[in-house]
Amino acid sequence: MSTPTDLLYSEEEEAVRAAVRDLLTDHCDAAGVIKRGESDAPHDLSLWKSLTEGMGLAGLLIPEEYGGQGAGHREAAVVLEELGRAVAPVPYLTSAVVATEALLACDAADLLAELAGGRRIGVLAVGLHTAPGAGHTTARIDDGALRGELTGIADAVAADVLLVPADDGGLYAVEAGAATVTPQVSLDLTRPLATVVLDGAPARRLGDAAPAVRRALRAGAGLLVSEQLGLADWTLTETVRYLKERKQFNRPVGGFQALKHRLAHLWLEVAHLRAAARNAADALAKGQDTDVAVAVAQAYAAPVAVHAAEEALQLHGGIGMTWEHPVHLYLKRAKADSIAYGTAGAHREALAALVDLQAP
Repeated sequence: MSTPTDLLYSEEEEAVRAAVRDLLTDHCDAAGVIKRGESDAPHDLSLWKSLTEGMGLAGLLIPEEYGGQGAGHREAAVVLEELGRAVAPVPYLTSAVVATEALLACDAADLLAELAGGRRIGVLAVGLHTAPGAGHTTARIDDGALRGELTGIADAVAADVLLVPADDGGLYAVEAGAATVTPQVSLDLTRPLATVVLDGAPARRLGDAAPAVRRALRAGAGLLVSEQLGLADWTLTETVRYLKERKQFNRPVGGFQALKHRLAHLWLEVAHLRAAARNAADALAKGQDTDVAVAVAQAYAAPVAVHAAEEALQLHGGIGMTWEHPVHLYLKRAKADSIAYGTAGAHREALAALVDLQAP
């Protein structure tokens, strides 16, 4: 089991945080994210290029022999914290984590090198709502070509290559141009969903789908917690700042005892969320108690992130209800994340089975 000191941020991780935060401060302002969400191009590919080609962050989980950085899940978790704080519209979780983990399970060296360098974006064609180990829709393989319809695929509109599970138990690589990708109506416009239709798309078998998909979704669920931590921390920090400045009856609103209690309670929730997120990232990095750590973190993270965003919107008063203020971006992302890679309830059920604590 991890000790408390194992979960502290290292100097290297803090350096990664500082570099990513500086980049996002300069190139991912709230007004720009809001405007991009209203357009037909929700992803900020210029920012993605800076993160990947400029900083090499897409290759953190990829070994050096495949062209990656050879770092680990703790470093990737720090990146996701900062991306969550900015609600950055980039496919980092889906490509640099989920698709990458699936390719690592298949030892697909050529695709790993392309994803590591940021030259291509990969997406696992499994619905964003799917929990690790849960059933999911597969395509039909027919003479080396795939047919079928897959829905709820996050960031598919930005993908260059799709990783598709098939009914023969294999995981196949499909060029995105060979599929029909149709955007779906999404609550969170910074991580859009799409329907993928395959009608005889040429495919290359990479390996067995079951272990690859499970590994990918487990890593996605575990590191999603760090993104949820980032957005919860931002909403808490901004709410405290606003309540110190906003005055009513000639005194700061934040001085009212009832609001102090709400903020203190929320601070404790976010502090606990940080511990859960760090433990999940550390477990993924070490490969120890991974299933339990991820289930615990995800069972706790979603309610806290949603609560933090809801409190931010309410405590910002009238300005929080406007489209011009970014708090709605955080609430939508928190709500969407609450069902991504399994709901909190699904993870509680998984945890009960893992620790042999069944319901009466």
